[in-house]
Amino acid sequence: MTGKNLNFAFAVAPVGTIGLSDAQLYEEVITDCRLGYSLGYDSAWMLEHHFSDYFPTPSPLMFMANLAPQFPGLGFGAAVLVAPWYNPVRLAGEIAMLSNLCSGNLYLGLGRGTAKLEYDVFDINMEEARDRFKDCYEVLKRALNGDEFCYSGKYYNTNRSIKIRPTPNTERIHLYGALGSPQSATIMAEMGLAPLNTCQFPFHVLEKAMNAWSQQATLSGYPSDTRRPVMAHTILADSDDEAIDLARTHLSKFFKLQSEHYEAESDFWIDIKGYEQFSRFFKNLTLLSNPDNIDNFSSHNLVGSPKKICTQVEKLMAIGFNHIIVHPATVGVPRELRHGVLKQFAEKVAPEFTSNFSKAA
Repeated sequence: MTGKNLNFAFAVAPVGTIGLSDAQLYEEVITDCRLGYSLGYDSAWMLEHHFSDYFPTPSPLMFMANLAPQFPGLGFGAAVLVAPWYNPVRLAGEIAMLSNLCSGNLYLGLGRGTAKLEYDVFDINMEEARDRFKDCYEVLKRALNGDEFCYSGKYYNTNRSIKIRPTPNTERIHLYGALGSPQSATIMAEMGLAPLNTCQFPFHVLEKAMNAWSQQATLSGYPSDTRRPVMAHTILADSDDEAIDLARTHLSKFFKLQSEHYEAESDFWIDIKGYEQFSRFFKNLTLLSNPDNIDNFSSHNLVGSPKKICTQVEKLMAIGFNHIIVHPATVGVPRELRHGVLKQFAEKVAPEFTSNFSKAA
C-alpha cells in the first residue's frame, strides 16, 4: 500500500466531555488542531451550524482566522459553508481576507443546507435554496479570481462593477460542492465544482455519485485530477470489536443530537420542493440513534482496528477519493479518545499510504 500518496486531514468541532462551557468547547478545537498539526495532517476541517448544541460553529471562517497564526502552514477546510445563507459578495470579501491572513490552503466546501430550523430563523425559503446556491457560487467564482466583475442573478445582483479587496490569494482558495446524490454530483460537475463527500452513505452510493461527477466533469471539460475529499467518522481501537463498541456508544449519541437539530421526526422535507429525497434520509437518522443500529453505518466508515481501517481506506481510494478527512469529533467524545484516534491513525494507518507521517510513526 505504501506510495499511494494520499492526503490525510482531520475534522474538528466544539465537542468534548458533557458539561463543558462553549468557551471550553472551543478550546477543545484548539487542542485538537495542535495535535493534528504536530502529527503531520494536511488540514483541519470544520462544519457550519447554528442555534443548537449540534456543532455550534456559526462562522467557520472566523475560527480559521483565529487558528491560522497559531498553526502556520496548516490547511483549513469547511464541510460546508451553507451558500444560500450568505450575501455572496460579503462572503467573497471574507474569503479573500482569510486567504491573506493564513499561510496554508483553504478547502471550502459549499452546500445547500438541510435544517429547516436554520432556514426558518434566517427567513429564507428552502425551495429557493438551489437557485440561491447558484447565485452565491457564480459570484464567488467571479470575485475570487481578483478581477473586476458584475453579476445579475435570480436572487442577487451587484448593481455595478466591483473588485474584491483585499485581492484574493487565488493559489490558496479551492472551492468544492457537497455531493448528496448522483443527481447533485452531476449538477456540481456542470458548475465546475470539485466534489466533496461524506461517508454518510454506503460505498456503492458514493461510487455512483463519484462516477456521475467524473462523467459530467469530462463532458464539461473540468480537470479530473483535482483533490477529491471525503469525510469519514473514525473510531480506531486495538480490535474491531472494541471499536464497534465505542461506535455504538458515541455515534448513537451523535445521531440523536443530529436528529434533534434537523427535527427528523417532523418530516418537513416531503413537502419542500427540491428536498423530497431527504424525507427518507432523516427517518434513518432516528433509527441510528439506537446503538443496536450502528454496526451497518460503521461498516462504511473508518471504524475498527488499524488493519480494518487500512482496508476501508483502500476502498475509498478505489472509488476515487484522494483526500481522507478523519472525523473523531462528535458530541460527548472526550479529548483522550479523540487524540488517541488521531495518534493511532497517524502512527499505524497513514504511513501505509503516504510518507508525510514517517515522523509520527
